[in-house]
Amino acid sequence: MEKFIEYGDLFVFNVFYKVFVLVLFLKVQMATLADIAVSGAINLLSAFIFLLAFAILRLQPFNDRVYFPKWYLKGLRSSPSRSGAFVRRVVNLDFRSYIRFLNWMPEALKMPEPELIDHAGLDSAVYLRIYLMGLKIFVPITFLAWAILVPVNYTNNALEAAKMVADVTASDIDKLSISNIPLKSQRFWTHIVMAYAFTFWTCYVLLREYEKVASMRLQFLSSERRRPDQFTVLVRNVPPDPDETVSELVEHFFLVNHPDHYLTHRVVCNANKLASLVKKKKKKQNWLDYYQLKYSRDQSQRPQMKTGFLGLWGGKVDAIDYHISEIEKLSEEIEEERKRVLKDPKSIMPAAFVSFKTRWGAAVCAQTQQSRNPTLWLTEWAAEPRDVYWQNLAIPYMSLKVRRLIIGVAFFFLTFFFMIPIASVQALASIEGIEKRAPFLKSVIEIKFIKSVIQGFLPGIALKLFLIFLPTILMIMSKFEGFVSLSSLERRSATRYYIFLIINVFLGSILTGAAFEQLNSFINQSANEIPKTIGVAVPMKATFFITYIMVDGWAGIAGEVLMLKPLILYHLKNFFLVKTEKDREEAMDPGSVGFNTGEPRIQLYFLLGLVYATVTPLLLPFIIIFFAFAFAVFRHQIINVYNQEYESGAAFWPDVHGRVITALVISQLSLMGLMSTKQAAQSTPFLIALPVLTIWFHRFCNGRHKSAFVKYPLQEAMMKDTLERARDPNFNLKAYLQSAYVHPVFKGDDDDIDEDDLLSGKMETDSVLVPTKRQSRRNTPAPSKISGGSSPSLPETVKNGEP
Repeated sequence: MEKFIEYGDLFVFNVFYKVFVLVLFLKVQMATLADIAVSGAINLLSAFIFLLAFAILRLQPFNDRVYFPKWYLKGLRSSPSRSGAFVRRVVNLDFRSYIRFLNWMPEALKMPEPELIDHAGLDSAVYLRIYLMGLKIFVPITFLAWAILVPVNYTNNALEAAKMVADVTASDIDKLSISNIPLKSQRFWTHIVMAYAFTFWTCYVLLREYEKVASMRLQFLSSERRRPDQFTVLVRNVPPDPDETVSELVEHFFLVNHPDHYLTHRVVCNANKLASLVKKKKKKQNWLDYYQLKYSRDQSQRPQMKTGFLGLWGGKVDAIDYHISEIEKLSEEIEEERKRVLKDPKSIMPAAFVSFKTRWGAAVCAQTQQSRNPTLWLTEWAAEPRDVYWQNLAIPYMSLKVRRLIIGVAFFFLTFFFMIPIASVQALASIEGIEKRAPFLKSVIEIKFIKSVIQGFLPGIALKLFLIFLPTILMIMSKFEGFVSLSSLERRSATRYYIFLIINVFLGSILTGAAFEQLNSFINQSANEIPKTIGVAVPMKATFFITYIMVDGWAGIAGEVLMLKPLILYHLKNFFLVKTEKDREEAMDPGSVGFNTGEPRIQLYFLLGLVYATVTPLLLPFIIIFFAFAFAVFRHQIINVYNQEYESGAAFWPDVHGRVITALVISQLSLMGLMSTKQAAQSTPFLIALPVLTIWFHRFCNGRHKSAFVKYPLQEAMMKDTLERARDPNFNLKAYLQSAYVHPVFKGDDDDIDEDDLLSGKMETDSVLVPTKRQSRRNTPAPSKISGGSSPSLPETVKNGEP
């Protein structure tokens, strides 16, 4: 959809429009106002229970590391269970604190945004602005829709008349929607005017936010303290050379082409097997710690275990001795593999992290073409060391296109075939589906309360359960594609998740379930009556999305703050594995924002709000409650819990902007399809300009602000470099950058210097000429400790460094 917006492909436009109109032509059986009330009560009660449990659990001293891990990681908080009476170290006996169980909400809102950026980073602060943007867009739209559209819709009787024409299911809720306006009514002009007003307001907020976030990013980059990625470029697809190693070739290339700014480099090695062995050893060490701790508590008998699969079968052995021997074997394998990685040329990949003396030099290299062959010496900004996904650096660059093609095809089939289980679940979640497949339950489900629960709650929770495993699948697919940073992996996964939600949750929920069961009513009607029935029935699916919002956006968000899984895991680790304070810190699982799952979910609410703003305004208050509640919850989590894995400087904002634009275009196309069924021939053509203007606006915003998120201005780089040289002229930048991009499996080793000698480039400041090992290359303008040996084919004067 984003490519459609970016390039305006007419073919995609036609196909999408026809599919969407077809979706609008489907009639869906609706829940009643009582069903919505039951669903609301269930979800509000669930949210209240979660919040109450959270309020009690967070106050207990033994849970302090679960609900405030960020402060522990920063060293600003100590455990309250270290001193005092035993009971007070375990249970909070201050009953006044329980009365104010919701005081965490205003506390979360007190921290000003600049302080929040210093505390949690720009990524987290800008992520919260997505929720604020939702409030800025939908609060005025809701007031306007309820003040104008709801009275216009309610003061008609089209639904009553439609019941005489066809078997259309409707409730009091639908009287507030556009379905209640008769065909060819002049009142449709109100909806068209409101569509323009909503579009202009949304675009205005988007423009202001784009400007604000771009300014925040540039200010963050200019005021931020020194980081390795500001001086470093990732170079890929280094061409092979028979006379020089990759390290030598990289060094000489940048000494020749960037003589005044090149500082050092570190080539990329394939240490995936080594990393796997280290990870396996760590797991064995955890088991050894567990059994040793168990034995220290009860020394009457040494712990035993079975060596088979999952310890279910096999011979019994002493668990401690077994794991000690396994760890020793793994240590030997790790040492052998480490030596192989450092000495085997095949382990060195044609890629390197190249560091420069200045940000200006790095910016020039990262943002320019290095060779006349555009497929060689490819440069891009290096991710910060925390953000690097090391496994994918070992993937050959030329295979990335094939990998992405494979995943593109796989994602297509995943997206469209996933609709089959969703359709099945949605059918089972209906009253008719349950009665058909379990007739013995008919007497039970016909009870009014049970029926309301099934219609108002079950479909939303069923869809939610089906989406639990999807983010993991999409992240695996993104990793297979070969992205080399965690941030790019999450952005790619988020894009696919959003596409999936549009097709399977939005379109799929309209297409599947009870909709298929009602197609028979269309078949038995005359052709000229079908469009009339469709136009009345389209907005009725809004109540399903209301239940989904309450399940996912109310109870789901309240469940997020409870952190039940980290709570259980922490106490299990604390009981079975923790020996030292370091172990206790490692037992904490603060997690992170999770951009790949959280942002697409937010965008689904933007889509629902914009689509139904002019069709069924009743949905809008539920959207506002979600954005307000989620903003408070996630602000609390970002301040006290989440420890962000990386900092990208809000590089994801263009994606956020593009997806809101996508939702806006979808809402406009849906309204066009709906109005065409209402025989509003005079007013409908006026909607054609809306998607055109929206796409133009999107291109304008990207042209104006997107460069701030993909390029670093040379002016800013020079200013930062100048100020830094004036403040700290004696800073040893080379020593600072030398080990910044060491593979994690090499960090902390005793003989790390060997890896430095082999994989890092060296440079001195002498300006004499030295030869390279290549027979066909001129001398480089600076010496190299790696390739300092003279070439036998060179004149003696050159060997001695004379001109």
